[in-house]
Amino acid sequence: MDGKQGPDVASNAGVGMEVAEVIRLLADARPAPDSAGLIDQIRDLEDLKSAAAALQARHAVAFDALQRREQAAAGVPAEKLGTGVGAQIALARRESPAKGGRLLGLAKALVTEMPHTLAALETGLLNEWRATLLVRETACLTAADRTAVDEELAPDAGTLTGAGDRRLTAAARTAAYRLDPRSVTQRAAHATADRHVSLRPAPDTMACLTALLPVAQGVAVYNALTRHADTLRTAGDPRTRGQAMADALVERTTGTPGGISGIEIQLVMTDRTLFQADSEPARLPGYGTVPAGWARTLINDTAGTGTGTPGEERDVKTWLRRLYTRPGSGELVGMDSRARIFPTGLRRLIQTRDDTCRTPYCNAPIRHLDHIVPWHNGGATSHGNGAGLCEACNHTKETPGWTARPRPGPRHTLQLTTPTGHTYYSTAPPLPGTALPRAATDQPESRHRHHLRQRAKALKTRKRVAVAAA
Repeated sequence: MDGKQGPDVASNAGVGMEVAEVIRLLADARPAPDSAGLIDQIRDLEDLKSAAAALQARHAVAFDALQRREQAAAGVPAEKLGTGVGAQIALARRESPAKGGRLLGLAKALVTEMPHTLAALETGLLNEWRATLLVRETACLTAADRTAVDEELAPDAGTLTGAGDRRLTAAARTAAYRLDPRSVTQRAAHATADRHVSLRPAPDTMACLTALLPVAQGVAVYNALTRHADTLRTAGDPRTRGQAMADALVERTTGTPGGISGIEIQLVMTDRTLFQADSEPARLPGYGTVPAGWARTLINDTAGTGTGTPGEERDVKTWLRRLYTRPGSGELVGMDSRARIFPTGLRRLIQTRDDTCRTPYCNAPIRHLDHIVPWHNGGATSHGNGAGLCEACNHTKETPGWTARPRPGPRHTLQLTTPTGHTYYSTAPPLPGTALPRAATDQPESRHRHHLRQRAKALKTRKRVAVAAA
């Protein structure tokens, strides 16, 4: 292997070619001429997806075992064997590293402890998500008890026939409790350690703030917000109950109406959007793209953003920092660093450029500023050799066999190579105002997909010609 293979290129000529042949056959499939036939095809394709997920699980377990043997032979300590395996699976499946670890855990549970569930996945009686639910609900059990639950819920027992997510989860939970009530009870008692708050983007410049709480505290918070909203509405507040509850949550958490005063949000936009009412969207770190008009309103309008008491004014301080980009490519090349309340200019420059973790498919917040070429290998502390990574991806990158290096590109690009020699590329997201080409075919993976499409079209043409000649 020369290290230039893309994520879709298999290094094994046997199994890899068989999978590639299936993909080409699917590309040549034709829809049925009638409605009943189309439904049959949709069902067959769903079964095929489940069978593919089962095969992926088997391959993931085999890959994990092979990687552990190779790491042991290379002298990796026993407690660190398997490091980076989930991240490699994630890259191959175009998922985040965190989800890659969960997929590997799912595969191990299915292959080694839940053969009936794996068989149901292979035959299409379960999809990957419902198999995940069964694995999740039996996670607290010993291997023997988990196998017993798997056998009790076997397809031939009729448990899986027509079962939806909730019914399937309830059946697994009931079986687990019947086998080991103590472990299930302890799991519930220890679940409070997993309490957390998360934020994810929602459409139309909204966000979902989610709190995972013990049920008593969760109910108490909800009831307190409900009573407060009912009191306000009784007094004539025109807001709906949901609006009043949301506003109260923000005000009680931040201590300020509207919840923005004193919090730096680092809105990124072009000078044309800010001063000339241009329509170029802005970018809000931690959220994503926002409309130009909404961004100007947030900065200029002191009457609020639709939250809090109507007519209430907010005292919002606005700091302006200039960003300097290269014409054409939009590459970020400089930034003001005079504001006394911020860290060093270089760190902020890289964080603004990268926005989120630079590992492909990982959208986690930046926690570490990483030298792409390590410092101990002569890597410079510079804009070109710096990348923002989450904590997990930074630790994975330091595992033996992983390498990274900068690559030339229209914007900052880095190349990540895994221990198997597969390469993946990450290009910094475009800043507001960047003129993007109509067809982004400069990336190796884009060229690879284009090549596959051309091959599929050629196969179809040859098949039609062969049929006509016959």
